[in-house]
Amino acid sequence: MTGRPEIARQKQRLEATFKRASGLKDAELLADFAKYLCVLVAGFLEQAIIEIALEHARTHSHASVQRHVEKPLRRFTSASSQRITELLGSFDADWQKDLESYLIDEYKDAVNSVVNLRHTIAHGRHTGVTMAGVQKYFDRVKVVVDHCTDLCIPK
Repeated sequence: MTGRPEIARQKQRLEATFKRASGLKDAELLADFAKYLCVLVAGFLEQAIIEIALEHARTHSHASVQRHVEKPLRRFTSASSQRITELLGSFDADWQKDLESYLIDEYKDAVNSVVNLRHTIAHGRHTGVTMAGVQKYFDRVKVVVDHCTDLCIPK
């Protein structure tokens, strides 16, 4: 699967994980699961942005160009709002303008927060992340991914 179907599959898997976590009652376990889900949300964001860029390359270029684009894209990490804007803007200046005006306020905060929290968690530092907070970030990240998908992979 590629493009929209792959992004939808990844989103469904993550939504199922959130649903399983919602049944937990132990506060300590919930706190641990919130950290785990934060890492997964950041990973989902990265993988979705990579998939969007790859799908654009697949549908608009020769196979040799696709291979050339794919290698550096597979190393794309830390999907901050600025890095997303720069990456997708490298394909189309209009996309960059759109994302610069779209990724503001709560969307920019959600994207940047989930990436920063992932780094904090990965480096073993304490976070005050909660299930409610991660769910809020995930809801906003899904909107950002949908916006980027609609922008770069027209239906």
